[in-house]
Amino acid sequence: MSMMDKIKSMLKGHESQTDKGVEKAGDMVDDKTQGKYKGQVDTGQEKLRDEFGGGPGQDRPPQT
Repeated sequence: MSMMDKIKSMLKGHESQTDKGVEKAGDMVDDKTQGKYKGQVDTGQEKLRDEFGGGPGQDRPPQT
């Protein structure tokens, strides 16, 4: 079992908590960089949400 599979199994059922963590981490990066990389941070947040669940696409299962 890969590390990514282990993380996915730990986060399964906790999509709202995962989404909050992704959002909080993105906000922290935006604050530290004064919004300079906002587009890249937003893209990263969407990719994490797609991978681990949470956010607008919450009904979709995580990609394997």
